[in-house]
Amino acid sequence: MVPGCSVLGIVARRPRVALHEKTGWYARQMTNVTARGAVAQQDVTRPDTAILAPFAAAVALALLLGLQPVMTDLYLPALPLLARELAAPMSAVQLTMSALILAFGLFQLVWGPVADRFGRRPVLLGSLVLLVLASIGTCLSSQIGWLIAWRAAQGAAMAAAIVCARAMVRDLYEPHQGARVMSLGLSGLAVMAIGSPLLGGVLATGLGWRSALVAVACYAAIVLVYVWRVLPETLARRNPRALHAPTLAANTAQVLAHPGFRAWALLISATYGGLFTLLSASSFVYIEVLGLTPAQYGLAMASGSLSYLFGTFTCRRWLLRVGLIGAVRRGALFSLLGGLGMLACALLPALTTVPLVLAAQWLFAFGHGIHQPCGQTGAVGPFPQMAGLAAALAGCMLALTAFGVGLWLGWAMDGTLAPMAFGIAFWGAATATVAWTLVPRHGVPAKLA
Repeated sequence: MVPGCSVLGIVARRPRVALHEKTGWYARQMTNVTARGAVAQQDVTRPDTAILAPFAAAVALALLLGLQPVMTDLYLPALPLLARELAAPMSAVQLTMSALILAFGLFQLVWGPVADRFGRRPVLLGSLVLLVLASIGTCLSSQIGWLIAWRAAQGAAMAAAIVCARAMVRDLYEPHQGARVMSLGLSGLAVMAIGSPLLGGVLATGLGWRSALVAVACYAAIVLVYVWRVLPETLARRNPRALHAPTLAANTAQVLAHPGFRAWALLISATYGGLFTLLSASSFVYIEVLGLTPAQYGLAMASGSLSYLFGTFTCRRWLLRVGLIGAVRRGALFSLLGGLGMLACALLPALTTVPLVLAAQWLFAFGHGIHQPCGQTGAVGPFPQMAGLAAALAGCMLALTAFGVGLWLGWAMDGTLAPMAFGIAFWGAATATVAWTLVPRHGVPAKLA
């Protein structure tokens, strides 16, 4: 991308060749080693080895990462209605979220090496087709068991899109610059997260819970068309041994043994544990405990997403001023204050009001907007040749955390604010602990692979 060329605050490296006149993509400079060991440069203008222009890359990243809030946030206002219509117990309704997250986490371990072997684009196209089909299946489900199964299929397909999106950032950017690019993409995700619960609340109230699932299917189809028409391959060199079992085992061990990877992966797992507690429990707390309508609940969740958006904007400013680790250390204070504030609302009945619960949610969401872009790029930063695998392992840790949260909430939800509050307080404290100890000690990006 280009020194001196800025798109929405992102400074990109200068391409060595002009835009291809037919495709509009930058030609990639491919490096070949000759028989004598000399390095030769070769311009390749095929679409499958092109680099996106910065703005198109940001849009692609936002659309792909936006699958997460659309698959969860848009669906949340419909949960109480779904539970009543399908006569499903709380534990089964929670499984419609937990099954999606578990499949999302486990299948990242599959899609990461596959994307390193065959490239990002073919994996994206195939998985998005599966996602559209699974989304249609959820719309047609008449029993809670089938809905859980189709939600798991959605999670398996979504895993490929998210892994490839994260790996694309590492394909194109160095870690510190990648954090700013990821922050921009997550700003787009935040816009999706703002609109999703609003739309879900309106649809669930006016047209029933299935209409929210139809909207999910439509969004998946839009992303599929965009990737098919616009997104080229970003991986310069495919790894022919990425799926070779001994090589995969050795690469996995190398990534997991890296203390920086563990620090960043623990950070994003902890902050997402708090967010998933909020996502899974909030519809029942706000609607059934605090008395909001589904549409009002959608507005409440959208306001939290707006705070998250402000966090991603602030992240980009702090990255320039204090760097990757400094931004995370500052963001940890907001995570901790949000968790403690939510706990106070649960323990003191006089504080159990919608405005104060919202204020605690906003604080935690703001901190989450700092930690996610920094943590996701920090986890893959040391591994440019194994970005897909590193992203998959970090995502799996995150998703397994969320699955555990979902199982616990299915058991702990008791018709009060307390389970949600205790969960967010725990994960806020965990996030702050990692951000103030492990990340400063081990999180300085260093290219090892």
